[in-house]
Amino acid sequence: MTKQYSRDGHVAPFLLGTVFLMAANPAANAFGPVETPPTWGGDLASRPRLSGNWGGARDELAKKGVVLDADMYLLPQGVITGGKDSDADFWGNVDYSLNLDMGKMGLWPGGFFKFQGVSSFGNTLFNDVGAVVPTNVSYLFPGVNEADNALMGATFTQFFSTHFGVFMGKINTLDLTPTEFYGNYRTQFSNTALNFSLATSMMPISAYGGGILLLPTENITIAAMALDASGKSTENNIDKAFDDGATVLTSASIKIKPFGLAGNQTVTGLWSDKSRLSLDQDPNNIGRLLLNEQYPRLSSPGPVLHRILAKYFPELLVPIRPANRTDSTWAIMYGFDQYLWQPQGEAHKGIGLFFNFGATDGNPNPIQYTYMMGIGGKGVVPGRSNDSFGVGWARTQFSDQFIPLLRQQLNLGLDKEDAIEMYYTASVTPWFSVSPNLQVVNSAMNKTLDNNGELQDLDVSLEASLRMNIKF
Repeated sequence: MTKQYSRDGHVAPFLLGTVFLMAANPAANAFGPVETPPTWGGDLASRPRLSGNWGGARDELAKKGVVLDADMYLLPQGVITGGKDSDADFWGNVDYSLNLDMGKMGLWPGGFFKFQGVSSFGNTLFNDVGAVVPTNVSYLFPGVNEADNALMGATFTQFFSTHFGVFMGKINTLDLTPTEFYGNYRTQFSNTALNFSLATSMMPISAYGGGILLLPTENITIAAMALDASGKSTENNIDKAFDDGATVLTSASIKIKPFGLAGNQTVTGLWSDKSRLSLDQDPNNIGRLLLNEQYPRLSSPGPVLHRILAKYFPELLVPIRPANRTDSTWAIMYGFDQYLWQPQGEAHKGIGLFFNFGATDGNPNPIQYTYMMGIGGKGVVPGRSNDSFGVGWARTQFSDQFIPLLRQQLNLGLDKEDAIEMYYTASVTPWFSVSPNLQVVNSAMNKTLDNNGELQDLDVSLEASLRMNIKF
């Protein structure tokens, strides 16, 4: 095949292939070239980012394959009623990213480097809501429910043809979640259960690994990757990677267009061979399970449950026999997003539905099933072509084997957690958006410990927030 070069130095087949990959699957979009505007210039009301074009330097850098961005996320929030405590607080983070396109830099075609850092600040409402599933996915990183700094991702991707690419490095798995109507916590839903299936509760958020991307046709994308099973956002020592096992993730995504309306169907599978503490334990080993086992995407409920165990069953805190372990875990998920109406000629605007279902082994995974569904809209309000909205419901159903003693003896619940969320994201300028958000959460826990260490009932919580996003 004859190579055809575009004016910016790309080899055309590689560029075409990566564009197709990006359109077909979030996994491909996470590793391919970053989308750039025709210019970063313009007045304050029209420029894509607050800091503008840096005197023309930003456009020139993009033409040479260098894109440097920073995004600030601000979250004033409060529990209006219910939950553990009615309180208000402020949380936020700043994302930094550097993307390098080797083709545009004149080095070699099809190669891309991506670096991502995150700094968080403020305080979360996690303890005030009393939910098991965090009401905002940003509570989970880079530190869990606390301010921290971390390198979330550092990857290299190489496309060898329009049908095949490989990637490796430290992978930010949250980049794999965005869909048309959910998966972007900044402008879509906030609740963790409405960003991704919690069937993946054992999957690290950031970890070293690598994988492949296959594009059999323009409308089908297959991705597969292996990750360090114990990876953490704050862990950068590659020497420890895969010391205690791997997590394998595979997905297949198909673009469909019934009646000319855009839609996506995705099937995802997860398997890990990391040795974990089994949920099926002698009662004297429950304390060990609660303190030692971590669920990266669930913000582990173990410490709270351990405090309850210590107060009401202190005799069970001393293990008398080795803990049971299990050598593998699996999960499978199916989801779709489908437009029901679209303005003519608009590929990413309209009103549609989304749905996701997940199932796991239920041991060692504390989650048995997950459900997510809702309605989303983009650019459909007259005169507000860049606004979006959504209404969604999510259910997280826990495994019957997850701490049955505490559930039965103390009526703690731990059966299922329901969340209903609605939001409207108003684009004030291309670089600034404001998003009122309301969540109703029926926690999986019926009771929790109050400030005096006594059990108290947990009522359905109502949480309100006002998300603000600034693109620098």
